[in-house]
Amino acid sequence: MPARSRTRGAGTPIGDYGLLSDRHSAALVGRTGAVDWLCFPRFDSPAVFAALLDERAGSWTIRPAGDTRVTRRYVEDSMVLRTEFTTPTGTVVLTDALATGPGEDPHRLGERAPHLLIRSVHCSRGSAELTVDFRPRPEYGLVVPLLSECEGGFRARGGPADFALTSPVPLTRAAGAAHGTVRVRAGRTLRFALQWAPSGGPDPRVWSQDDLARQLEGTVAAWQRWSRMHQTYSGPWKEQVHHSGRILQALSYQPTGAIVAAATTSLPEEPGGVRNWDYRYAWVRDAAFTMDALWVAACPDEADEFFAFMAGAAATGWTRSHLQIMYGIGGEHDLSERELPHLAGWRRSRPVRVGNDAWNQPQLDVYGELLDTAARFEDQLGSGPALRSFLTGLADTAAEAWRQPDHGIWEIRGEARHFLYSKLMCWVALDRAVRLAPLLHATGHAAAWRRTREEIRAAILDRGWNPAVGAYTQSFGSDALDASALMLPLTGFLPADDPRFLATLDAVAARLTDGRGLVRRYATAAGVTGVDGLAGQEGSFLLCTFWLAQAQAVAGRTAEARATFERAAAHANDLGLLAEQAAPDTGQPLGNFPQAFSHIGLVNAAWAIAQAEERRGTGRGGHSGVSG
Repeated sequence: MPARSRTRGAGTPIGDYGLLSDRHSAALVGRTGAVDWLCFPRFDSPAVFAALLDERAGSWTIRPAGDTRVTRRYVEDSMVLRTEFTTPTGTVVLTDALATGPGEDPHRLGERAPHLLIRSVHCSRGSAELTVDFRPRPEYGLVVPLLSECEGGFRARGGPADFALTSPVPLTRAAGAAHGTVRVRAGRTLRFALQWAPSGGPDPRVWSQDDLARQLEGTVAAWQRWSRMHQTYSGPWKEQVHHSGRILQALSYQPTGAIVAAATTSLPEEPGGVRNWDYRYAWVRDAAFTMDALWVAACPDEADEFFAFMAGAAATGWTRSHLQIMYGIGGEHDLSERELPHLAGWRRSRPVRVGNDAWNQPQLDVYGELLDTAARFEDQLGSGPALRSFLTGLADTAAEAWRQPDHGIWEIRGEARHFLYSKLMCWVALDRAVRLAPLLHATGHAAAWRRTREEIRAAILDRGWNPAVGAYTQSFGSDALDASALMLPLTGFLPADDPRFLATLDAVAARLTDGRGLVRRYATAAGVTGVDGLAGQEGSFLLCTFWLAQAQAVAGRTAEARATFERAAAHANDLGLLAEQAAPDTGQPLGNFPQAFSHIGLVNAAWAIAQAEERRGTGRGGHSGVSG
């Protein structure tokens, strides 16, 4: 299909982007060959290119001039992006990567990443006129750097960082930008690069063409080694599950083991709306879910590293009344939110935010998610006193705090409530703690944990069920449905054939789905401030749709589960990337991108369907086992 030319305003469809990652930073590359988002040296660093949110905030475009037909894919088993532009006169292949750096150890992918974006152009047929437009705007567009020519490229200085642009062709410098054109002919390869370095430190490099070729080849090889060693799932939707596993790995921060919820900030839940959040941090919930999904998709050996990060991040400021629900990827606690009024926002969706004030909310479900993940990886956990104390403290706090209202899994900004899901996950915390008690040297706590676990169970069965609605509802005493109630059997709280759960399953499928068969988290109404304390609407939630497929599978409704799975998975873009949400009317991606939650849901639903079909003896998906 012809690629759109760039137009004013940050409005490129979210699904037009591909993800690059070196497990330190992320970049988004559009179908037009524009890098419209890049944060160096960390996922949560101020962006160097942020045209995703405002066209004035920087981008780097390499593409043939004029109309082109575009096809693209990831190089096999990697996160290296290959975009092919076909023009009337020739074909040009653009290969983009964030270099992972040297190292043969597939367990340490990206450990020595050089903070280097490589863009390699190869003409495979005929010839084409290539345009290059380099416009760095550090600190989310606030800085127009000073560009100076040097041998082999340019240096850019301004703000707290320095950059070196490697360019094998002459470019014209003007107003903090460099641009030019060059005709490439069949067989010619041009390698461009951008490297970051902190201001005042060693200068970033201008790289030779041979060195860039080696860096690019090494990055492809590093991802492929990781995939070969870790990815053994062979059930239905094998390629999608493996690809989701790589995306989840790409969203992990190698130096600490933290996992970001998404690669971006402020991509909206409603175009032009205010539901715009920064997701470049390590949510306890999302990270625990990611580790669980990687157990299926990638046989992770990072479980001990992940819990070391969580225990270390929580160690300072940890109180038995409140576990912080999210941290910076380096373990930072204060993630105070602020607005960037100079940015117009994606399709005028404002405000643009950095930081996230949800860090200071009480959310009781995090205790259950962490202890559930600890139980999943019990054989891989260390047994040091710090980790034992941390996990034991989580269980004790869940036992003490479960009666309190909180802000729930969806981080409502309205008043705290007694959310069903929060109570359920406190039950999970104690259930898994009882199982882990010998490992934790906490058998003396187990009897009290069992008693409180049963108290929570009784409260959920009594106060969580609403006979008038005919379903388990969002919070005690509420009439509202919530997709998180689908987790009741997925956590082991109820058997999948429990009549009340099946009624809830049917209610969610009938009353929380949009016209496309995708599931909303809960009901919102245009112009009305609801339980979440916000006006406006949001898209349908892909994670919740995968939850529905997973719940249908464990309930033995495998044909329904497959149909639900396919509806959700169909909302991936051409590169297999899933956003957080989909617009109910058009199905277009909404929310931060790519979203770990959505890929987690895909992996877990595929696994549940595979297991359900094996139990029923259908054998549709082949062997679905994992090993690691």
